[in-house]
Amino acid sequence: MEVPGAGYVVLTLLAAFFGALSLKYARRLLTVARVLRRGVRTDGECVRVEWEPHESDAKRHFFTFVTADGTRVEFEDLAAWSTTKGTPVTVTYDPRDPQGTATVAGRDSWSPVLQSLALTAGCGMAALGFTTLLLHEVFGG
Repeated sequence: MEVPGAGYVVLTLLAAFFGALSLKYARRLLTVARVLRRGVRTDGECVRVEWEPHESDAKRHFFTFVTADGTRVEFEDLAAWSTTKGTPVTVTYDPRDPQGTATVAGRDSWSPVLQSLALTAGCGMAALGFTTLLLHEVFGG
């Protein structure tokens, strides 16, 4: 049984989902670029790595560092596949918002700017592709 308009709904939801992800990563890209130019650098460490329960190869990396005023901050960030618990890293952050701006910025990690740029571009292209398919369906070829 075919539901009229179901294809439009699916394409709209996919375009919206990837568009929202693209905006999220674009904001992160701007934050990371700003922090890398003007932020404070300090030593940090990977404190844990969590595997996503339903995705066998997806890992979440959590890091910690101590700000200049002695506050311990823990944050999640993208990291190299080889990063494990206890791996030392360089952290860059904005002292006005350490929790919201901290990023791993070291020689041994893929540049945080490139990671955010790749995610922004990939999700943006997916959103554009689904939007194009939707418009093609709605207005014909």
